[in-house]
Amino acid sequence: MESAKSNLIVEKPGRYYRKQGDLVGISSKTAELGLAMRLSLLLLLLLLSGPPPTPGMEDAAFPHMGESSQPPPRACPPRCSCPRADTVDCNGLDLQVFPDNITRAAQHLSLQNNQLQELPYNELSCLSSLRTLNLHNNLISSEGLPDEAFESLTQLQHIYVAHNKLSVAPQFLPRSLRVADLAANQVTEIFPLTFGEKPELRSVYLHNNQLSNAGLPPDAFHGSEAVVTLSLSSNRLSYLPPSLPPSLERLHLQNNFISKVPRGALSRQIHLRELYLQHNQLTDSGLDATTFSKLHHLEYLDLSHNQLASVPAALPRSLAVLHLGRNCIRWVEAARLRGARGLRYLLLQHNQLGAMGLPPGALRPLRGLHTLHLYGNRLEHVPLALPRRLRALVLPHNHVTALGARDLAGMPGLAELNLAYNRLVSAHVHRRAFRPLRALRSLDLAGNRLTRVPGGLPGGLHTLRLQRNQLRALEPELLAGLNELRELSLAHNHLRIGDIGPGTWHELRALQVLDLSHNELSFVPPDLPEALEELHLQGNRIGHVGSEAFLSTPRLRALFLRANRLHMTSIAPEAFLGLLHLSVVDTAGNPEQVLVQLPPTAPHQPRAGGAPEPGGARHYSPDLWAPLGHRLRRLSTGTSTRLSQASRAAQPVPAKRLGQGHPFHTQGALGEAEACSSHTGHTDNANPAGHIPYAPCRWRQQQ
Repeated sequence: MESAKSNLIVEKPGRYYRKQGDLVGISSKTAELGLAMRLSLLLLLLLLSGPPPTPGMEDAAFPHMGESSQPPPRACPPRCSCPRADTVDCNGLDLQVFPDNITRAAQHLSLQNNQLQELPYNELSCLSSLRTLNLHNNLISSEGLPDEAFESLTQLQHIYVAHNKLSVAPQFLPRSLRVADLAANQVTEIFPLTFGEKPELRSVYLHNNQLSNAGLPPDAFHGSEAVVTLSLSSNRLSYLPPSLPPSLERLHLQNNFISKVPRGALSRQIHLRELYLQHNQLTDSGLDATTFSKLHHLEYLDLSHNQLASVPAALPRSLAVLHLGRNCIRWVEAARLRGARGLRYLLLQHNQLGAMGLPPGALRPLRGLHTLHLYGNRLEHVPLALPRRLRALVLPHNHVTALGARDLAGMPGLAELNLAYNRLVSAHVHRRAFRPLRALRSLDLAGNRLTRVPGGLPGGLHTLRLQRNQLRALEPELLAGLNELRELSLAHNHLRIGDIGPGTWHELRALQVLDLSHNELSFVPPDLPEALEELHLQGNRIGHVGSEAFLSTPRLRALFLRANRLHMTSIAPEAFLGLLHLSVVDTAGNPEQVLVQLPPTAPHQPRAGGAPEPGGARHYSPDLWAPLGHRLRRLSTGTSTRLSQASRAAQPVPAKRLGQGHPFHTQGALGEAEACSSHTGHTDNANPAGHIPYAPCRWRQQQ
């Protein structure tokens, strides 16, 4: 330091001069000299510490002499987002090459929905901390995925490569893997170490590929004893693959070419709960008495859309849902079902069951049976001696011609009865046929040949469907006592105003939906129920709507007058004055355009059980005189197709498109089943309607 001082400062009283490039102030005062020396020393220290760090070069490995007091920012590839230090999201950027500048600390990398064709080994090998790699929906081929691509990813747990162009599976996947999704590729072959020797592996998705039995090695899952979900649906398998993981709980094999389940193929899968074999080529000879006998935890078995001629034998007691629809079954033997005493849903729709297809007592061993589906067979009468606890009997599109006094007497708990589109005539329906059904809530007799409303209907009925019959009269006494009825459909009959007797609606105090469409009415029926909210009158002969037409229905919300004989002045201006809740009026399809003045806006009151709409919004244009076609909330195109709450729940849930939602998870075809695998609650009151349980999630929630 002393030598530094001698080079920087030279004292000569009264003068300034340079020595070795430094300007030195010469002072005669000792105090000034001390201050100058201190400032010079401070400047020297600052110069030796180096320049300030350049932005973007704060990495610890970057050489610089000083240290920044600010934490270094994370590296993130251009256009990608890095919401956390361990997360890189490059979803949907149309990338054609693997992005660079990915931090080595990344644990979750999403590259889905791009145009990548290959994965460079040198890039992946630097990402040894990865736990989730999402490559869904790219253009990656097997040539673009080298065998050694994943060898350095020793912590990888989830890999999604669905919707690419792989022709063979990777030969080696990390031992740490838990979920592997290779669905919707062109895979024809997998290898022993693709999924073998993976002690943590739980879910494998291989559906929608081109796998044959030759492409599955016998030791494909050797050493992978934790796999619970395996999807091989929509491939080219001709028989059940051997050596499946014994830990399986869900096995999807639908949409293949399977004609046989070899003896013992399922003998080790004692934990299996759901087995999907629909849409195959199974015949009776392809199954034997031992096929399902050891599956003591099996709850859901789907054998629909095959070529079975009889019910499989030796079904386990644990079975809750048996789907045998769309087969060739002509006869149901009681002995075949005796072991399945826990069965709750038996689906036999679209088979060839004739007059003696269900002999008396054939289903009596199924004491807990909840729903029986027999849609689209050739039955000529309601099967006798059905289980007493049956809640739903679904028999539409058969050949039933009569109902006797005792035909339904053995099912006191029946809540839904569907006999639509049979051959029933009023003369052959006994007046006491429905009287034993005190728990009945829904009765569907549509599409028969009835000329009058059946008598003796249960007072607790909520829904009555009589559309598409030959009704020519409504007798008040036949509807008396139905004070809980909420929906009544009388569409597509031959009713005229004079055929509706006085007081017909008097006891229908709870009626909310009335469908009288496509009849022969000349004006609005009088004295409609006060609780009415939805009235269908389209397709009649109505030519005038008077000022008092709706005085009895102050709660009316929707009115359908489409395709009548209305003209511009056919509706009295005062007709809707008291209908403060009216928000839908459909007058399209009349001879002239009809303009209607709706009443002033009223606070929106929700139907029982519903939620009010935001802000109590009305569903029509503020311009009350605008053509109604421009302010319709919805239009009726014929018969009301309203579904009960339970029936709406029965509709299949649309599958979520793979790759949407969270960038680090793709929900495959099994997402719903897996999400509901823990639902074990059973409540008999949750499902009064006998819908088809399309997925285990549904039937578990509705038992």
